[in-house]
Amino acid sequence: MIYITGDCHGDYRRFSTENFPEQKKMTREDFVIVCGDFGYWDHSKEQEWQRKWLSEKPFTLLWVDGNHENYDMLAELPVEDWHGGKIQHIRENVIHLMRGQVYELDGIRLFAFGGARSHDIHGGILDPDDPDFRRKYRTLRRAGAWFRVNHVSWWKEEMPDEAEFEEGRRNLERAGWQVDFIVTHCTASSTQVLAGGPLYQPDALTDYLEEIRQKCRYRKWFFGHYHDNRNVTEKDLMLYEQIIRIV
Repeated sequence: MIYITGDCHGDYRRFSTENFPEQKKMTREDFVIVCGDFGYWDHSKEQEWQRKWLSEKPFTLLWVDGNHENYDMLAELPVEDWHGGKIQHIRENVIHLMRGQVYELDGIRLFAFGGARSHDIHGGILDPDDPDFRRKYRTLRRAGAWFRVNHVSWWKEEMPDEAEFEEGRRNLERAGWQVDFIVTHCTASSTQVLAGGPLYQPDALTDYLEEIRQKCRYRKWFFGHYHDNRNVTEKDLMLYEQIIRIV
């Protein structure tokens, strides 16, 4: 079985037995996929407890990264090969699917590509090393501005680099540009126009995903990021809190 859902932002209550009773019939050979913004943030007691709770689930939890992850922490994790692609283990059954990878899951071919550009940063990105940091921080808070703090609530690695784009192209080329499912956080530029409204503008990543959309044959494309549950097109599905079965 393969289930899929949208952004968690560190809140995993949807995976409780009460909210997700289907897990009673699942094993570690069954998968639940999160379409980005999983919530891998810090080593606080609360987060460590949550990750331990997830590690006790009967299924294997897979996730692509979003624009709200701690990329410094991810960079510390070893990279391993798993089901034909590169991954990072958070726990034995909690696995980060890396950008541009193609995985074979019991005959199902899945292309994963995380990342997205943050749109809640109109107030700018503050540097904690700036001597004037505290004043700027207080001013922005009082103004109710949307802003982030570098290496605390924002990382430049939220956006992929060219090497990751090329990694995705190479792996799709090896797969003959044909997969069953595509899992991303944001989506292709043309789909985003239908999905996100005027707040979301095209960028290097959505344009890259548009290239994938035009060239790759796929059955369904699942993405999060836009905080809604909706069939945007017949093949492109936006997910948030909802958990749906796809296999």
